[in-house]
Amino acid sequence: MEQRFADGFDGCVAVVTGGGTGMGRELVRQLTAGGCDVATCDVLLANADATAAMCRADGHRGEVLTVAADVSDESAVLAFAEAVQAWRPHVNLLFNNAGIGGGGTIVNGDRDQWERVFNVCWYGVYFSTRAFLPQLLRAPVGHVVNTSSVNGFFASIGPGMPHSAYSAAKFAVKGFTEALLVDFAQNAPHLGASVVMPGHIGTEIAANSDRLLGLDDVGRLRARYAGAGRDASALSDDELRARMQRRGEAFRDSAPTTAAEAATIILDAVQAGHWRILVGHDAELLDELVRADPEQAYTPGFYRRWLARAEADRPDR
Repeated sequence: MEQRFADGFDGCVAVVTGGGTGMGRELVRQLTAGGCDVATCDVLLANADATAAMCRADGHRGEVLTVAADVSDESAVLAFAEAVQAWRPHVNLLFNNAGIGGGGTIVNGDRDQWERVFNVCWYGVYFSTRAFLPQLLRAPVGHVVNTSSVNGFFASIGPGMPHSAYSAAKFAVKGFTEALLVDFAQNAPHLGASVVMPGHIGTEIAANSDRLLGLDDVGRLRARYAGAGRDASALSDDELRARMQRRGEAFRDSAPTTAAEAATIILDAVQAGHWRILVGHDAELLDELVRADPEQAYTPGFYRRWLARAEADRPDR
């Protein structure tokens, strides 16, 4: 792919969805540090405002516009696009980053939760691309960066652990982005596209997803324990909440790649003109193993090979 931003992002205008925490926040911070103006949305405006305050406190040259928007709601995304259009004449970069986890099983899971995850992770990308396309087309050069996942090429999170809503959405994002490469080349050659496939990144997605899906409600927590065959009757409501908080913190703190490191990998890859961006050694390893033997990707033997390679590749060995 052509190097559209070989000289960096100084003077550009970017849009980042889900910029209130995690990779989205770090993308906003690194872009503004490099002189890029960034419009960012988050379903929780206070989080996006906190990101903007960090950028100002650090003296970043790029300005930040914050808007409250749920990317699964097309009317909210269109209102976000209108706010950006009033703010800047065009958009050079669109980072469709917002996402939540959950919706593991379609067999006996909650349909509302399943569709909520799918709608944020897929329709959020689609609605935002549609909404900002006119502003991208007006730019002298533009690029769409869609965050998929390793679950965009491997639809599980471990043995016996379905991840159907999230995986279905992330497969859709991957396919959509690859199709954009062809579409843009034919119909808008000044635009490019990249698909981002992170492994385990140190973000707040686990805690945020529980909150947005209502899974931090004590009644739902107890139902989840019961559905998993675990007895939570001896645990107080406060103990259950504390366990959920520790789960979210453990996901963030045990990750091999930080959100800041992930943002740097993404921006460096976009600047270098790469369309396929694997983030983290765990993502690179899983991609290698799935490609080597796709027929066996969901068998116990595959998981054993995966764990053995991950152990052999540990940096402290």
